[in-house]
Amino acid sequence: MPSLIRDLASEVGDEHVLTEPDMLVGYTTDWTRRYHGDALCAVRPGSVQEVTAVLRACAAHGATVIPQGGNTGLVGGSVPAKARAPAPVPANGRAPASVPAAAPGPRPAPARSLGAVVLSTRRLRELGPVDTLGAQVTAGAGVTIAELRAHATAAGLEYGVNLASRDSATVGGTIATNAGGIVAIRYGATRSQLLGVEAVLADGSVISRLSGLAADNAGYDLAQLLVGSEGTLAVITAARLRLWPAESAAVTLLAGVDGIAAAAALYAQIRSLAPGLRAAEYFEAAGVELVREITGLPAPLSRPAPAYLLAEISGSTDDAERLAAIPSLEQAAVAVDAPGRAALWAYRERHTEAISTAGIPHKMDVAIPLTRIAAFRAELDEAVRDAADGAAGTGPSGPRVFVFGHIGAGNLHVNVLGPDPADSAVDETVMRLAAAHGGTISAEHGIGRAKAALLHLSRSQPEIAAMRAVKTALDPGGLLNPGVLLR
Repeated sequence: MPSLIRDLASEVGDEHVLTEPDMLVGYTTDWTRRYHGDALCAVRPGSVQEVTAVLRACAAHGATVIPQGGNTGLVGGSVPAKARAPAPVPANGRAPASVPAAAPGPRPAPARSLGAVVLSTRRLRELGPVDTLGAQVTAGAGVTIAELRAHATAAGLEYGVNLASRDSATVGGTIATNAGGIVAIRYGATRSQLLGVEAVLADGSVISRLSGLAADNAGYDLAQLLVGSEGTLAVITAARLRLWPAESAAVTLLAGVDGIAAAAALYAQIRSLAPGLRAAEYFEAAGVELVREITGLPAPLSRPAPAYLLAEISGSTDDAERLAAIPSLEQAAVAVDAPGRAALWAYRERHTEAISTAGIPHKMDVAIPLTRIAAFRAELDEAVRDAADGAAGTGPSGPRVFVFGHIGAGNLHVNVLGPDPADSAVDETVMRLAAAHGGTISAEHGIGRAKAALLHLSRSQPEIAAMRAVKTALDPGGLLNPGVLLR
């Protein structure tokens, strides 16, 4: 360990190798506070050359590498696992009789035993000039989404990913998880924004395609391969990103509805009347009450509703008049100025803050076909109660369930307060219920460590085998983020 620390410090500088326990806490605990791990150190390279040197040093010393961006992940994918004590070795040095002999054929790489190094990409912050002709920009992996969006806006363009964690989430991290966000129904998830990538493979070699060519069919698209790979195939250091013509939000609408079926139907009506629909968000009375309790916000509408649909539309204020003709919009608030729109958005965007203030939540990110979303929601509360029955920490009042998300994409964030953070029964129940309704166990947050054992609910065995083959080909020694995505 001391020799590894010395080697890393010689490459990136002493001040960028953190070893003190109190300094490592922010790198070894994820945003939810449910997932904690152990690391030898956190290292902060400032260039692609330094990333290469770090990977080679860790490989030489037998340490695994955990790539990390803004550490806003929710599934334990950006923090190391808990260190496990090595199995005792018999005095004669032989394996116990119960351990079978190795099968013939290629053997896996030796198990690494030194520990994990968190590789933070936050210092990779170069942000190139906006190419207004091509509507593109090159950004370092450590640039935050808020910084990128501001940079594009200053040039009269827009970046197509926006999410509540924009001030912390980074370009590299959102590529690694294929983040979606609130305008995904307009521009697509991160995958749709990616034109090229620079990344360092496990052996220290660098792949770089940052030209942004719109017509380039020369072989495999390695940039797209890295989208959603969660740091298991390479360390992303920079990306070439698509930008879009700037659209000003003309109307923000908050409507009270009877439930998720009514919200989905209203979304479909708005979509047909407003071609500039940018966002459609769903949340419920329980979440609004908690947000108001934590933040002190006033009631959003003149009278409470069981659920709410928040829609944002670009275009002109004439859209508000067309939407007023929808019969189901009996109770709604409409804002056409920036302060008014921000006030309505606060009821949705402050959900995550309010829930985390109230406790350590179980956060499940699922997507359901819109035709099945009401049936899923109808079964959810009882399924959660049954799973949490008797679970440590739940208490006599039972679990508290908060549901919100991007209804335009069928993407729901199920948050449960009550069960012990270490108890995964509720998580598994929600994911199995989503799969039973034809959904996915991960819409935009990734698989991480939390869902790796349940990947088969959303991917077939041949698909998982193909993923393993890709992982083995690019990272044969298991250097990058072991245990994430693939167990």
